[in-house]
Amino acid sequence: MRYTFKGGIHVNEHKNTAACRVRLFSSPERVSVPMSQHIGAPCVCLVKKGDKVALGQKIGKVPDGALGAPVHSSISGTVEKIEMKQDARGVLVEYVTIVNDFENTLSPDIEPCRKRLPEISSEEIIERIKEAGIVGMGGAGFPAHAKISSAVGKATTIIINCAECEPYLTANYRLMMERGCDIINGAKILMKALGIRNVIIAVEDNKPLAIKKLSALVESESMIEVITLKTKYPQGDERRLISALTGIELPAGKLPADVGCVIFNAESAAAIYEAFSDGMPSVRRIVTVDGDCVAEPSNVLCPVGTSVGELVAFCGGLVKEPSKIISGGPMMGVSLWSPELPVTKTTSGILLFSEAVSREPEEYSCIRCGRCVRACPSHLMPFGIAAAFKAGRIDEAEMYGASSCVECGCCAFGCPSKIPLVQYIRLAKGEIRKKKAKKQ
Repeated sequence: MRYTFKGGIHVNEHKNTAACRVRLFSSPERVSVPMSQHIGAPCVCLVKKGDKVALGQKIGKVPDGALGAPVHSSISGTVEKIEMKQDARGVLVEYVTIVNDFENTLSPDIEPCRKRLPEISSEEIIERIKEAGIVGMGGAGFPAHAKISSAVGKATTIIINCAECEPYLTANYRLMMERGCDIINGAKILMKALGIRNVIIAVEDNKPLAIKKLSALVESESMIEVITLKTKYPQGDERRLISALTGIELPAGKLPADVGCVIFNAESAAAIYEAFSDGMPSVRRIVTVDGDCVAEPSNVLCPVGTSVGELVAFCGGLVKEPSKIISGGPMMGVSLWSPELPVTKTTSGILLFSEAVSREPEEYSCIRCGRCVRACPSHLMPFGIAAAFKAGRIDEAEMYGASSCVECGCCAFGCPSKIPLVQYIRLAKGEIRKKKAKKQ
């Protein structure tokens, strides 16, 4: 049986790098590490210009009482500068730039967990995950320790999200193929932390080799099951996962734990295992580098803070001039305004497209065809929200449920009038937040 959800779309997958083994790029000239790579408060910088730092050393701490995740140095070297710069979304963030000494000197704080899993308490697990700075690496960036703490006593099922439904991205697929044991061991640590004896590893059916490999690895595990999902976008959205696997539609304003589920991305699970097996904090990640402008499309394991330009150079450089650089996938990713912007904990892909591929189509008037309504996995009326925003009727956009939009892009993808519905809905959500802030 292939599990699925109502709504969504089928997109051209373009999984060009599915057969490309992960390449290691451990030696960028310098890294620029932002103090905010997570949902929550930015970290307070712990170093200053001229300081020598080691690989894995904590360089940013979470303010007392705030939600967040600490930040660590991804290389060893010298702090070149600390400055405020705009991130990919245009928000001013503090960046620590470190020049690589190429010695890979490990921080003395890095130490593997010496206890066996049955001997470790839930509190100890949560604390180690917190200190490792692990966040949702599928793109959300929610601190993993906070997710675990909020789900203790409420969740009954752990779901490891291996859907990777965005076109082009294959980083999670290669992780499943090359380090499937790390994902499973990370899931076992989560089981211990949450006191749960039921894990679902959810994989789309366009990844038969990964399904076969993971199924073989859990063959003797009675509490871990690999379930096949029907390939459809946006199957990787946590609400769509819950709907497909349980039949439950998560109400607006509710969290997965409220219906007994807690969801972790495949790479987050592997990072949790690494924090225990090697003691290594979250300082590197696998990134898919692809697009018609890239000479050698690849999957690359690189340090957090590596610039997009240097990463592309590692992949053979450019074969044509890009008109658009996207961080993430083409459906939900963010357009980057500079190749100097760095890879962060949540960067799953870097896509570079030429003008011929990325040209924006001309927008026409809505013909009320209803395609956006049928495609919307959140069961909204995207054309109604967009029309209300364009007319300045923010209360009406809110009434239509703009805040429940997950910005997956299904509506805009299938719109025959080429209306940038997601962009209008994003703007509407921004105005709704402003209105609420004024009231408060």
